[in-house]
Amino acid sequence: MVRVEIVAVGTELLLGQIVDTNSTWIADRLAATGVDCTYQTRVGDNVARIAEVLRVALGRADAVVVCGGLGPTQDDVTREAIAEVMAVDLRRDPRALALLGQVFQARHREMSLSNRRQADVPVGAEVIEQRLGTAPGLVCPVGSQVVYALPGVPVEMREMFERAVLPDLRTRSGEPGVISSRVLRTWGIGEAALAELVAPRLAVLDAAGEGAPTIAFLARGLEGVQLRVTVKAASVEAARGALDLEEAALRELVGTNIFGVDGETMAIRLGALLTARNFTLAVAESYTGGLVASSLVSAPGASGWFRGGVVPYAADVKRDVLGLPAGPVVSPVAVAGMADGVRKLLGADIGLATTGVAGPTSQEGLPVGTAFAGLAFAGGQTETASFEIFGDRQRVRELGTMNTLDWLRRRLEAGG
Repeated sequence: MVRVEIVAVGTELLLGQIVDTNSTWIADRLAATGVDCTYQTRVGDNVARIAEVLRVALGRADAVVVCGGLGPTQDDVTREAIAEVMAVDLRRDPRALALLGQVFQARHREMSLSNRRQADVPVGAEVIEQRLGTAPGLVCPVGSQVVYALPGVPVEMREMFERAVLPDLRTRSGEPGVISSRVLRTWGIGEAALAELVAPRLAVLDAAGEGAPTIAFLARGLEGVQLRVTVKAASVEAARGALDLEEAALRELVGTNIFGVDGETMAIRLGALLTARNFTLAVAESYTGGLVASSLVSAPGASGWFRGGVVPYAADVKRDVLGLPAGPVVSPVAVAGMADGVRKLLGADIGLATTGVAGPTSQEGLPVGTAFAGLAFAGGQTETASFEIFGDRQRVRELGTMNTLDWLRRRLEAGG
């Protein structure tokens, strides 16, 4: 198994001027591929310090992924540091220079002398073609080990990592077959409680020993807690079969807390459920202020099942637009009336509504974080749910949105 260390280069990282999202993304991709990431380091734009960090990294890892410091300016010195570690000179690579020239020609710009520095390559290194920007990447052998140098611009780094680095790491690992992962997305259950549910399966996999599928817990905030299953198999088909078995085993343990797989968001799952039943949906939002509708329209094809939404924030608007009778507007009765009102107003099969106290002060004698959701169906049936949400105003609104959508999802999955 190949051990990888990540080195992020840039003084701005040390000063806190930007957040190091590159290392996080690389580590996630490595883990999803079954590659161990043992350390992560950040270092400023200094040749000696970068070289020192690389030597330390190569002392404990098989491969090092460096991102940043490949630009055209004088403080972009990653190339120089790698050449120092390799004990070789830099040379201007004709192919890299030609590719740079093509980029500038396509943009109708003249290539400056400083840009030509980006074609300087340590002797013995291989150039990774740049397809989205200007800075080429590098594959730099250091004995039996390797240093990959990638641009710091996230979109450029990610494309290059997927295209060139991951395949090379798989080859160097010497492990036959494929490594594949699947993410099961959950909502409504905390990480600790989820771990307790999954514990029996983890015990089975631990007993199976090396080569068995692995399960990782990923807390993703408003995306819920995720279970990432990784398998190694002789072929893509075999890997898919193994993932299917693990998913089935986990669903038996976790149940309806699982709402989606891989890139399937809550909105996408709801869209699939509504489409399968030929239902349309309309929403009325008070304290969530449009977050429910915004989440729903993020799903491709939402126009096929989402009629629209209204945000009747003021009490008189709830009454004038949705026909809500006089009385408290933060209550099960009120939210059921809102759901029925918006269903009729927009001609939908289902009406969904939210009302609550987002803060910072209480309302109608109810504490901050009190929230209600309502459902109304064409036959006149209404249902309500209540949530107690802790946090500031924005967190109450965001968690309330997800709780409301998850409630509707569970209701539809149960045959609603």
